[in-house]
Amino acid sequence: MMRILKVLFRQLLSAPGTNRFPTTHAPKSVKAFLARAAADPSIVTPPVPVPPRFRGKIAYDREKCIGCQLCVKICPAKAIEFIPDEKKVRIFVSRCCFCSQCNEICPVNCLSMTGEFLLSSYDKYSEEMIVTGKQA
Repeated sequence: MMRILKVLFRQLLSAPGTNRFPTTHAPKSVKAFLARAAADPSIVTPPVPVPPRFRGKIAYDREKCIGCQLCVKICPAKAIEFIPDEKKVRIFVSRCCFCSQCNEICPVNCLSMTGEFLLSSYDKYSEEMIVTGKQA
């Protein structure tokens, strides 16, 4: 029992072993930090090298797509929706499990995985979280 209490007090008084996300150090002034981050986004999300064949946010080449719907049928997370009027697809990143099965089955290779991995958002239906392949 005494040993457990020693460990508990040691952990309570020690510094945290991790950094605060998304910055390495908590800013003294949040407003000043946000102003600096607007000018230089790399202070919030520093460039991180990703390994080869990393499965990040999906990319969609709308012009190559032939509307075969194979990606819609194989998607285990039901993240891909077919748009009948346009004969194209819409991909909901918030539903995607990044399995890459849609990339492998696509006969014209219009889908691919990017190195983008910071994909959090307050709105799962925002423009950043839905891939349509349309140029913004």
